[in-house]
Amino acid sequence: MGPGTGLPRVGPACCLLLLLGGCVGLEGQREEAPRFRARYEAVKEQLGAAAALSKRYWRHLACNVWQEGCEAEEEGKSGPNPGWSLPVVGQDYLEIFSAWYCSFGKCCETGDCRIINNVTGLELDLHGQLHGQHLAKEVIIRALRGFLQSLQPQKALVLSFHGWSGTGKNFVARMVAAHLYRDGLKSECVRVFIALFHFPHHKYVDSYKVQLEKQISETVQLCRQSLFIFDEAEKLHVGLLDAIKPFMARSDEGQQGNRRSIFLFLSNIGGNAINEVTLDFWRAGRAREEIPMELLEQQLRLEMLQLAENGYARSHLLEENLVDFFVPFLPLEYHHVKLCVRDAFLARGLPYTEATLEEVARMMVFVPKEEKLFSAQGCKSVSQRINYFLP
Repeated sequence: MGPGTGLPRVGPACCLLLLLGGCVGLEGQREEAPRFRARYEAVKEQLGAAAALSKRYWRHLACNVWQEGCEAEEEGKSGPNPGWSLPVVGQDYLEIFSAWYCSFGKCCETGDCRIINNVTGLELDLHGQLHGQHLAKEVIIRALRGFLQSLQPQKALVLSFHGWSGTGKNFVARMVAAHLYRDGLKSECVRVFIALFHFPHHKYVDSYKVQLEKQISETVQLCRQSLFIFDEAEKLHVGLLDAIKPFMARSDEGQQGNRRSIFLFLSNIGGNAINEVTLDFWRAGRAREEIPMELLEQQLRLEMLQLAENGYARSHLLEENLVDFFVPFLPLEYHHVKLCVRDAFLARGLPYTEATLEEVARMMVFVPKEEKLFSAQGCKSVSQRINYFLP
């Protein structure tokens, strides 16, 4: 009897059988015991399976998110049920939870959990926000997609951006970082070097070389995929370029970490050659979209080889064909500048009219003197110029 209740005592096993609608007291009919015992064993087996599955779910989650318990997970694969895996719905929830958890901070020691490689998103944003650069869009997307889909790339991916200031080189570099890494330029797997800022004095080039090699090596070891951006590449000392050459060359089997690196070099070299080709097409009545990539790449290589005094042009990067793609950024025309003005207003949540866009665009300087076709500054000072039209 239960204490102070006057009712028969009910055991834990009987409570389980209540779920099946078959509980009887200890003074119940003895002939029902075998049937209830069978039900009890069935429920016990189901609960045990559910508990084991829950443990597997948690272990799988801990391994994927916190990198804990992975050894036990591996051992479990060779156990009595090697084919076990999360159901599709459970896997979806795991990915959602992992993304949510990682949005607050690092979820593993190396930062690998925060690599997203959203090439599709990058492609959409380039088409929507990068104006007048059909060649750059195509080359960058194809190069990145092919490289990231390769299971064992033979070398690091090296892209060299060329064109006038304000044509979008830095803009694209930031966008690439934002779509490959959840933290963008702040990611531990991304390193940005500005020639005159990080390496201002040539007399300290030996010290710079040691520091640069150390930073690249540490980043490659920390991250399975690294991104290195060198701005003002034409101002880098040739010694610095030769120092990082081993990280871009074809790797031996023992250096596979280098292969998952991406190098972006941003340079104004070749801007004049690109502009001349674009102007020639315009004068011939041909659209800039008709300019072939092969023609611009040939012109870029010729101009760089003629610049014997320039470190970037003289480096082994070109002589040994370590640069995979020369990416030309064409000069921007008036209607491209208007699109940049529109984007600047939208980015700040400000209203605008067609007349306002026209007025801001006309404030820019256009060259050559006769045609006034190309913006001398690209879109570089557009965001500052709209301040003149604020109330």
